[in-house]
Amino acid sequence: MSGNPSANGRGPEGPPGDDDLSARLRRLETQLEGRRPKAASDDAARSGMSGGPSPLGQAMRLSTEFVAGVIAGGILGYLCDHLLGTKPWGLMVFLVLGFLTGIYNVMRLSGFGPKPGKDHRQGS
Repeated sequence: MSGNPSANGRGPEGPPGDDDLSARLRRLETQLEGRRPKAASDDAARSGMSGGPSPLGQAMRLSTEFVAGVIAGGILGYLCDHLLGTKPWGLMVFLVLGFLTGIYNVMRLSGFGPKPGKDHRQGS
């Protein structure tokens, strides 16, 4: 070989010591930490908590909104029939209205409906 003692990574005194390697490793870690982007929270990133609702929670809310609209329409229709004696028309009309209200709520919550706080009568 060439006879150059530094060609194989070892100095004239032999292989580097553990203290030297530990110091170099610590220096490298601090340099890498300075260059990494700061994460909000390691625990939140690992558990999938990004601050918004989970997909399961969102699905449960949408289904609850729909079912609540149908049940409210059924109760109102039954009360209307019972008080006014219009069986079965009140129940049928209010069940359909509850169904439509449930669909409207699901569309609004999922982003397909109108945005709250906007005036839709104006052109913008």
